[in-house]
Amino acid sequence: MTEGTGRATRAFRDHDAFEAAEDGRFEATTTPFDAVVRAAESEGRIDYEVEVRAPSLSAAVEGDVAAVVEEGWLETFELRVADADGVVRGDHDFEPTVRLTDAEVIVEVSFTDIDERRGVDDAAAVVNYVEGTYVQGIVPGYDYTGAVARLIDRARQGAEG
Repeated sequence: MTEGTGRATRAFRDHDAFEAAEDGRFEATTTPFDAVVRAAESEGRIDYEVEVRAPSLSAAVEGDVAAVVEEGWLETFELRVADADGVVRGDHDFEPTVRLTDAEVIVEVSFTDIDERRGVDDAAAVVNYVEGTYVQGIVPGYDYTGAVARLIDRARQGAEG
């Protein structure tokens, strides 16, 4: 897939949820997770590849997480992420992939759209949906660190305000 040029690049640059990266990717600015989108134009359409990297449950907490808890958390996260196509404006049939490494859960979603602005909006919606899905799956009783601790603090402040 070639790096995005032309109308896709303009749409990303005009969108407040993304910043251009040096390598032709666009980084999401709305989440503390690592989220990037690649776009390539082909025959009047634009192919989008969204990737969101969030900490695995065991990497997001202080202390140990039982394997059964991590497996259940991941299974629930995968089931929820499968519904990402419900938050977009385009008529996309998503088939997200979710992979777990020692330190990360990686979500990848690909789709094609003819309308570059709608496609960029949909990419932003997917990133935000993955973050929200992650937050819904936070397991009580653990001491969270890093980006997840910041998300929890932000949610608490929002609830108090």
